[in-house]
Amino acid sequence: MTDLTCDVAIIGAGTAGLAAERSARKNGARTLLIDPAFNGTTCATVGCMPSKLLIGAARAAQDARGAGAFGIRTSVGVDGPAVLQRLRKLRDDFVDATRAGIAKLPEDSRITARARFTGPDRLALSTGDTVQAGAIIIATGSSPMIPPPYRDLAGLLTNDTIFELEDLPQSLAVIGGGVIGLELAQAMARLGTRVAIFDQGDQLGGTRCKVVQQVLQDALSRELTLHLGTNPEPQDDNGQTRIDWDGGSDKFDKVLVATGRAPNLAGLDLEKTGLSLNDKGLPEVDPETLQCADAPIFLVGDANAARPLLHEASDEGAIAGRGALAFPARVPSSRKTPLAITFTDPPLVSVGAAPGDGAKTGSADYTNQGRARVDNRNTGLARIHASAPDGRLIGADLFCPGADHMGHLLALAIAQGLTARDLLDQPFYHPTLEEGLKPALREICAAVPLQIPGDRDTGSPPGA
Repeated sequence: MTDLTCDVAIIGAGTAGLAAERSARKNGARTLLIDPAFNGTTCATVGCMPSKLLIGAARAAQDARGAGAFGIRTSVGVDGPAVLQRLRKLRDDFVDATRAGIAKLPEDSRITARARFTGPDRLALSTGDTVQAGAIIIATGSSPMIPPPYRDLAGLLTNDTIFELEDLPQSLAVIGGGVIGLELAQAMARLGTRVAIFDQGDQLGGTRCKVVQQVLQDALSRELTLHLGTNPEPQDDNGQTRIDWDGGSDKFDKVLVATGRAPNLAGLDLEKTGLSLNDKGLPEVDPETLQCADAPIFLVGDANAARPLLHEASDEGAIAGRGALAFPARVPSSRKTPLAITFTDPPLVSVGAAPGDGAKTGSADYTNQGRARVDNRNTGLARIHASAPDGRLIGADLFCPGADHMGHLLALAIAQGLTARDLLDQPFYHPTLEEGLKPALREICAAVPLQIPGDRDTGSPPGA
C-alpha cells in the first residue's frame, strides 16, 4: 500500500475530468487522474459521435428519397449492417483519438483504479493505495436510467448498447421523448425502421415554447408514431416486446429506453465526506465554482446532472480545476450563454433564457423561406425573445433548417448584449437561412420601438 499525495485529485477521465486535470496542471498543480479503465469519453464512445454517425446515414437516405423534388430519380435501399459497420469504424477512430490524448498525459499522474472517499480530502483506491489531496474533483459521468419495468426485457437497448447492433431492427419502441430519444428515433425511422415514441408527458425534446413544440410534434408525426401522455407497460412476448398503453397495444423487435442518464455516484461513499446529500444522493453545488458547500470537493460534468452537454462539461472541468487549486479561496467564474442543440432534422435549438413576463417575442416561419424552399427543407419556425423596453436579445427557440448554426449566432448576440436592431444592422447575405431570421427581429423592433435610432433595414426580397 502506498500513501499518495497531490494538490488536486480528479475521479473520472471523461470530458469534464480531462478538462479539470488539464486546467489544474496548467496552473501549477500536482495532479492525479483516477479512472478504472481510461476507455475514452461518453461523447466519443456512446454519445455525440456515434449518434451523429447514425443521423448522418439517415440524412443521406432521406435526401435520396427527396431527390425527386429536384427532378432527380433515385431508388433507395438501406444496408443496415453496412450502416452500423461504418458507424462503429468511425466511432472507434474518434475513441482512439481520445485515448491517444489521454496517453500523452504524464504517466505518474494517471492511476487505473476505482476511488472512494474516506474523508473530505482522502480517497481509498481499489489498488489498496490511498490518496491525500488538497482538493478532489468528481467527474464520474453518467449512465442510462432504466425504469424497473424495462430492466429484464430481452429486446432492451440504451444509447450505451444500440450502436452495437449488427443490423437495424424492423420495429423500435422509444421510451422517452427527450434529446436522445428524438435523435435516435428519427434516425432509425429514416433508415427504414418502424418507430413509435412513448412519453408520459406531452413535451418533446425539452422545448420551452409551446408554439415550437407544436411545430416539432407535427413534423415528427409525419415520420414516426407519437404516443404522448401515455403510461406504457412492457412485457416480453414470443421474441418481441409488447407495449400496452391507454387505448392501445403494439409489438416491437427492440425497445430503446431513453429516459435520461443518472450521475455515476454509487460506490464513491459520499456520505463519508461530511456533505449533506439530497434524496438523489447529490450534494449542493455552487454553479459559479462547482464546489460542494465549503468542502474541498468539486462536482462537474454529467456527474452533477446540471448541464449534461459536452461543451458545458469541458467548461465545468476548467472552472473546477482552477478552483480546486485555489481552495480554500473561492474562485467564481461566469458561465457561457446556455446553448442546447437536438440534432433532429431540422435541428431543435434553445439559446439563452426563456421569455419572462414583459418580454417580446418575434417569429419567423420557415415554410415559405426562400433558401429553405430552394433546398426543399422548408419546415419549421424560429422564435426570438427580447427584453422590454430596450429590445435586448435574451433567448431563442428554433426548429428550422440551419438552426444548429444560427443558434451560435444568436448566442454570440446575446452574450454581446445586442438588441434586435443591432442584429438587423448586420449584413444578412441573400439567399441564406440566416436571412430568414429578419421577420422575427423586425417584429421585436415593432414591439419595442425605443431601440430604433433610425430605420436602416432595407428589407428582403419576397419569400426570403
